[in-house]
Formats: sequence, structure tokens, C-alpha cells
Amino acid sequence: MTTAPRLAPRFDSVLHYATNPTLGALPHFVTTFSKAVAEVARRDRVMAKLIDRNAPFRLPRPDTPHFAALAESILYQQLAGAAAAAIHRRFVALFDGDLSPAAVLALSARKLRAAGLSWSKVAAIRDLAAKVVDGTVPLHRIGRLRDEDIVTSLSVVRGIGPWTAEMFLIFQLRRLDVWPVGDYGVRKGYALAYGLKRLPTPKELQALGERFRPYRTVAAWYCWRAVSEQRKQAR
Repeated sequence: MTTAPRLAPRFDSVLHYATNPTLGALPHFVTTFSKAVAEVARRDRVMAKLIDRNAPFRLPRPDTPHFAALAESILYQQLAGAAAAAIHRRFVALFDGDLSPAAVLALSARKLRAAGLSWSKVAAIRDLAAKVVDGTVPLHRIGRLRDEDIVTSLSVVRGIGPWTAEMFLIFQLRRLDVWPVGDYGVRKGYALAYGLKRLPTPKELQALGERFRPYRTVAAWYCWRAVSEQRKQAR
């Protein structure tokens, strides 16, 4: 991922989560995006300048159920936008408004394949559905889990790795302390913002992001904006 998706221009408030080793993710306090951004800017001058130059940080409330969002993520992998969108439309149309794990499992693999899905994506979508049904992936209560546990849970699904799980945390669950160090856009944006001669490795970036806790999502979002800035300047 090299740039953040286009998002509706509005602020919002979210529950910020603290973690408890026994109870998992617990709502700790309600914070606003503006407060989170202000704290990141206070801690780092470079990030403060990047924030000043760009649009306000925002994560709109998702209008897609968790299962449908994950299925869409799988379908879009390794495909150009237009091709992926066409396949996704045909896939959704198969279910007549009832895209659920049970509905996916009730449909034959050949019908999924006829909608344009590759056999590997058919297997991944069906694996996701099966693991939701049997409880391996507890989507019904996933919002109460810690970030780390969500990544672990989702990563057992064929076709879902840490990056997809982290994007789910950011854009579906709107978690504020996600630092996707394997994302090329975040690595590139960080290098651009801080004038580095090379991209930081994921391990290096992990350490560099520590100062932004518990609002690392904000820093990642503005790293994506740094990439967008470079593209605009190159036009």
C-alpha cells in the first residue's frame, strides 16, 4: 500500500483501547482524532510539519460488515483496481444481498470461479468463511480483542497475512495504534519525510515508531500522505 485511501473529510471520536493480559482489549478512554494528531505533532517536529501541510487525519466509520470487508481484501490482492472491482461486483451479486460465511460455504467452488475468482482466491474465501463459522476467527467479538490477537487470529486464514490484518485494524476497526512496518508506502513515506537515503527496514521502522505510541496509526497515515505529496510534485 503506497497511499491512504480517499476518505471523507470529517473528524470523529473513537474509543482508545488499553490492553489487559487476561481480559484483552478494553475501552480505555474516548479520544478525538484532533487530539491524537496534536499529540503526535507535539512529540516530533518533522511529523508536525507534515501534518500542517496535509489534510486532517480521518478514518470514516465503515459501512461494510467485517466478513465482507475481509473477503473484499482477499479479492483485491494482486489485481489492478478496475479488474478487482469488476470481480468483486460479480462476487457480491452471487449472494443477492446476503454475503455471509454460511452463504459462501453453500455456494459451489465452481460458481465462485465463474464470477472471475482464481482458484487460489476461491480457496481463500472459503477458508475464511469456514474459520468464521467454526469460531477460529471470532468475527462476532473481534472488536473486543487486542490488536496483536486480531492479527494472529486473522493470519491463520489462507490469503490473509499481517498486512491485510493491519489494514483491517486501521480501516475497519479504526484502531489508533497500528504501525504496519511491512507496508511499502509507510516505509517510503517515512524515508521521504525524514530525508533518509534509503528506506528503513521493517525492524528499523518498528523501533522508530515507538515514540508515536499510542497513536502510531496517525503517523502511518501521514507517511502515506508524504508519498502522495511526492507524486503531486512529480506531475
